[in-house]
Order: sequence, then C-alpha cells, then structure tokens
Amino acid sequence: MTKNFKGIAASNGVAIAKAYLLVDPDLSFEKTTVTNVAAEQARVDDALKASSDDVKLIKAKATESLGAAEAEVFEAHLMVLADPEMSGAIKQKIEDDKVNAEQAVKEVTDMYISMFDAMTDNEYMQERAADIRDVTKRILSHLLNISLPNPALIDEEVVLVSKDLTPSDTAQLDRQFVKGILTDLGGRTAHASIMARTLEIPAVVGSEKATVEVSSGDLVIVDGLTGDVIVNPDADTLATYQKKAADYFAQRAEWAKLKDEKSVSADGKEFIVGANIGAPKDMQAVLDNGSEGVGLYRTEFLYMESDHLPTEDEQFEAYKSVVEQMGDKPVTVRTMDIGGDKHLDYWKLPEEENPFLGYRAIRISLDQTDIFRTQLRALIRASAFGNLWIMFPMIATLSEFRAAKKIYLEEREKLEKAGVATGEVKLGIMIEIPAAAILADKFAKEVDFFSIGTNDLIAYTMAADRGNDRVAYLYQPYNPSILRLINTVISAAHKEGKFVAMCGEMAGDPVAVPLLVGMGLDEFSMSAPSVLQTRSLMKKLNTADMKVLAEKALDVETNDEVIELVKEATK
Repeated sequence: MTKNFKGIAASNGVAIAKAYLLVDPDLSFEKTTVTNVAAEQARVDDALKASSDDVKLIKAKATESLGAAEAEVFEAHLMVLADPEMSGAIKQKIEDDKVNAEQAVKEVTDMYISMFDAMTDNEYMQERAADIRDVTKRILSHLLNISLPNPALIDEEVVLVSKDLTPSDTAQLDRQFVKGILTDLGGRTAHASIMARTLEIPAVVGSEKATVEVSSGDLVIVDGLTGDVIVNPDADTLATYQKKAADYFAQRAEWAKLKDEKSVSADGKEFIVGANIGAPKDMQAVLDNGSEGVGLYRTEFLYMESDHLPTEDEQFEAYKSVVEQMGDKPVTVRTMDIGGDKHLDYWKLPEEENPFLGYRAIRISLDQTDIFRTQLRALIRASAFGNLWIMFPMIATLSEFRAAKKIYLEEREKLEKAGVATGEVKLGIMIEIPAAAILADKFAKEVDFFSIGTNDLIAYTMAADRGNDRVAYLYQPYNPSILRLINTVISAAHKEGKFVAMCGEMAGDPVAVPLLVGMGLDEFSMSAPSVLQTRSLMKKLNTADMKVLAEKALDVETNDEVIELVKEATK
C-alpha cells in the first residue's frame, strides 16, 4: 500500500531505492534451562568469533572513511571480544547455572558494566562500560540470529531510514550505495543534514514517522527538494519521480557549465560565492564546484578527528594545504569552536545544563590560552602560503575581540622576531550572537570583516534549540526580526568600508539569496555542492529590484509573508 508523508527538505535531489532501516532491533529473549552445556558454550564461541569478524570489517571501513584515529574505538571492542576472562565467566555461568547462552552473556556483561559505571572518578573505565554495551549488543544479535544494521556495511543501493543520524554515522556512508536519507528527527541545520549536503545525498529529516511507516525492503522515494516521502509508489508516481530525478540531474549538468564563471548579478554586480569545509579532504568538492573562496573552515574537526590536541605542526600542515590549493582566493578560518554539541573524548569539558549558552568556542580559547596560542601560531605560519583570513566564533563583546586580537598580535610578533615567514592576515568575527549584531556599528570600527553565522543567530534570536523538533517551527530564517539583524550588520560593515560574508546555511538558500543580494552581502558561503546553483540564481537577479524586495521584506510581519514576497518577485 502506498503511503505519503512529509518532512524537512534537508539536501537537494531525488532518491528512489529500497529502504534500509538503521534502527536497533529487538534483542529480547527468555531465560531458559539447558541440559547440553557444551553446545551452549560452543554457541558463545561462535558468537564471539562472528562478532569479532564484524568489528574487524567495520574498523577497516571506518579507517577508510574517517581515518585511523576515529577507527581506534573498534580496537577496544576487539579487545573486549578477545578477553578470556569475560568469555570464561560466561561459559562458567552456563555450567554453574545451566542457563542459555543469551542469559549468561547478559548477566556477566551487566556485572562488568555496573562495575565500570561505578568508577565515576576513572574516565577510562567508564569508557570501557560503553564498549561492553556495544559489544554485548553484537554478541546477542549473533546468538539470536538477528542482523544489526550498520551503515558502513551497506553494499546495495538504499534509502537509509533512521530515527536520527549522528555526524559519525553520516561520515561512514558510501555515496555509491546510500542514495537517500530519511529520518524521524533533525532539522535542516543539524550537522548530519549539513554533511548530507556535503556528500550530495538527497535527504528528508524531521518526518516524525519514518521508522514507523517504512519497513526494510520497501521502495521509498525521498524528495530532498520538497520534503515529500512516498513509500511503495504506484507505477505512475514512480515514473513521475524518476523523471524528476533525471531532470534534477540534467539541471546539475547545466550548473556545472558555470564552474569557471564569476558570480555576477543580471546587472553586472560581482559577488563571492564560496564553500564551507571541515578538513583538507573536502577541498576536491570546493575546486570541482568552482568556489571563489573558502568562506568557513571549521577547524574544530581537526580536533574531533584526532585522539589528542593537534600539535602546532599538525595544524600548520592542514591549514597550509587548504590555502595553497586556493591560491590567491580567500580562505576564512574559524578558530576552534568546541563545546555545545561538539565534544572531544580526550578532553572533557564540564557538564552544563545549557552547553550552547555556556563554555564554548572563544570562551574556551580565552580561558585556555595555551591551546589558542598553538592554533594561532599554526595559522600565522600558514598565512605565508596564501590568502588567509581568521575569524573568532561566539564573540559577544568588544572586550572578547580585543583580547583575542591581542593574543594574535603577540604570537605574530614572536614568530616574526624568530624569522618565520608570515603573510598578511585579516581578522574578523562570526556574528552569531544577537548582542554582537546589535552592536555591529561599534565592532565594524575594529574588525576587518564580519561573517554572519545564521544557524546560531536564528537559534539565539528565536530562543529555540535547533535540535529540538518541538520548537522546529521557530527556525524561521526569513522572519523579519532575523532579516533586520542581518541588514543591520551589513549596513554597519559597509558604513566603515568593511567586508561582510555569510557562512550559515541561509547563504545558499534560494529564498534567502535574492534578499541577501538586495541587502548587499559581499560573500555567500555554503556547502560546496550548492555553489553552482547559487551562481546560476544570481545571474537572474537585478540588484536594484532585489533592493526593493529586501526593503519590503524588512517591513512585513511574518516569515510566510517574506516567502510569498520572494516567490512573487522571482517567478
């Protein structure tokens, strides 16, 4: 039977494939008494070996897609599976209590988990408890002959269906096989959605019912352009969406012809359309899509993909690689933005009730200046190899910017005195806190540039957690309050002759682009696959007309009214 429902369009394109449910299966069982102890112990041995084979394969896949450091977690899983003390205790439990293998595994592993969880002052042991939980689930799955889903092991074309996807889940996806993503939870600005766009995998998120309405093997259509989902479509519907998918593919081919052209409006005004990256490995997509700069280099991924704080030389090589590849085109590097929902296993931050409003980004850098100075030295050294701009995230006050700039100047002076080659660097800030947006006229006198981070700016302005589905309706990028803040920032920057960019998701939003052109935004930075589509759209826009449109949008009352204005003006 055909089913239709909607979610949030999170990554462009149309996917048609069988559903692969990435949800934990039911691993419940009943405790039974056994008479053949040896046979039950042999089942344990078989399950341990099968689990070990699984983990070795997953580790190999993770090493290929994420890197050796991220894949090391699976080495801990292999050690648990090979631990003779644990396997011996399970077999002894079977012999002593005459219980089935499933019950023995659960009782023994529960004992270990409880023991390690109780060691609250020993972080290493608590991590071992998490490892044992994962391993237990895998052992039970083999004992019960139930397959555990794993995105790294997919080997046929599928639409991945899940409650939610973590960034690490998404990073393991193979574009050759994963043709679409469909989730119950999430929003357009969630990290998994951003990564789906980077991987160019069509995605619909926040559907609320995907894992209930879809079964493994169902044929699913995911329309990442509109948010529509069709399960087991009839022949006519299938043909319609096959044509839509082909049309979108053809449209992308047309956009590709703009790769080497400038981003220019219909009346000849030039803009910069750049790309956001998380690591040097993302640069191929930046170059393939003709990006005119890197508008956001999220350096926290250097920290997140390592098992230690990256050294100065490790960071220098990463930054140098990117600026060299971009030549004279600008590369805007955001200093470490750890905190909020970005955690490091090897560097524990204090637990907070409101981490997004707490100890994160520049607040950590100004508190733990040794880490900040290491990053700044690496950046200053890399500036000798290209056009490097540095911006500080989560700036709320002028004193924060001044303190960060002072540390930057101190490290630059030390390097120059030591004879280290350096290049010219522009210093700017992310505008993502309303306090900074409102005070943009004062900041503009001291910074070289602004970059507006709309993902957090919208969340903070609307007082709505962007990861909370219950308040997802408040993610309103076109709300006049948001547009007025953006316009205030652009006007303040231009009054002082300063450059203003945008690196949030709004920069590549087809509804927002006409408004931002009308406001005079200088640079639009987005996921690399969106660059050519945005360049194509700009060629159809007259800046004088868009200025009139923006003025009208600033004067209406609701998000929906703005959308209607843009549709009318650009049809």
